[in-house]
Amino acid sequence: MTAPDPVRAARALRGAAAAVLLLEGIAVLFVPRAIAQTEAGLGATRLTVLLVLAVVLVLASGVQRRPRGLEIGTALQVPLLLTGLIDSSMWFVGGVFLLIWLYLLQIRKELLGAPFREPAAPSGDDAPPA
Repeated sequence: MTAPDPVRAARALRGAAAAVLLLEGIAVLFVPRAIAQTEAGLGATRLTVLLVLAVVLVLASGVQRRPRGLEIGTALQVPLLLTGLIDSSMWFVGGVFLLIWLYLLQIRKELLGAPFREPAAPSGDDAPPA
């Protein structure tokens, strides 16, 4: 099954990807509060790693319009999942976000034919009259 208007579908799916990355960034910002209450505490290194990851996720949500935006977002799923090494509850949160991301890629594959390829712009005879 392919979308009747692949360009429009790709734009909508990029918006969904941007929203997921933004939510991931916000979720990572809640982690320091949980870690601070543990025995190990919140050290400077842990805090820096989490804050940098949150900022990178938010910035990645802004580059979803770019050709490589989806690949960047996909690559960022790995460090998000690995935050489980810092706080065990993040295995669950990272796993849920990873499943959402994989579902988004699956929808993109069904509608556009490939999860990472951009749809071709409509040719001159398919374009609506101006």
